[in-house]
Amino acid sequence: MALSIDIITLGVPRVEAARGFYTSAFSCPATDDGRTSVLNLHGTGRLALDPLDALAGDGGADPATSGFRGYVLSTIVQRPAEVRALLDTATAQGATVVKPAKKALFGEFTAAYQAPDGAVWKLAAATKKDTAPVPDPPEPTETAVYLAVARPKTSKVFYEKLGMKTEHDYGDKFIDFTRAGGACRLGLLTPEDLAGDVGVDRHGDGFSALVLTHTVTSHVEVDELLAAARSAGGQVTAPAAPTGQGEYAGHFTDPDGHVWKITTRP
Repeated sequence: MALSIDIITLGVPRVEAARGFYTSAFSCPATDDGRTSVLNLHGTGRLALDPLDALAGDGGADPATSGFRGYVLSTIVQRPAEVRALLDTATAQGATVVKPAKKALFGEFTAAYQAPDGAVWKLAAATKKDTAPVPDPPEPTETAVYLAVARPKTSKVFYEKLGMKTEHDYGDKFIDFTRAGGACRLGLLTPEDLAGDVGVDRHGDGFSALVLTHTVTSHVEVDELLAAARSAGGQVTAPAAPTGQGEYAGHFTDPDGHVWKITTRP
């Protein structure tokens, strides 16, 4: 039993509009199941777009939100030119630049934008120079979710109790976990550091409009992970039960209030 991020679900005001933005921004198709659109992010995880009110209701949350949402999503590519290309495409589709594309203090080449639905995305290059032709479209090598937490070292213990393995540990500055194949990376920073990294104000309240999904193969595994989350200091906000989509699913929040869904496949 090891927790991982199989699907990033965003609550959006209008699924059709968000679908148009993200399929263009990442040059990837979407599939629809009547309520939700799901995009395959070039094999680096999946992005689901759900109506905001419905997503909040699934986890027992109030959909109201304001300001910084307590997370940043990230796309990692190989070259700086790919960062520029992704930023140009996103802004052409209505995104707002919150951090221009440039080399950071310690050499990382990054940019950040806010999508029309409000989600903040960081774009980062794995290398510092454009040493080869840029693919069209750019080819992401990894998708990451960075969560704002009060104490990264404390949150690390919580996630390790759910089976995650730490890859980088910089104490209360930054922690991330080993990425499973086909899944998204999880990283932890303080609200000040995370907001500062992408150039936004750290203050915000309410529902984050983000749910992280881990998919298992049996009802027993769903129940076990929810029990483990409760035992580790999380809160089960929606007990496991059959859903209208043919799943067996439940929700929990980590000690900082970030929402997870544990589910079986339909």
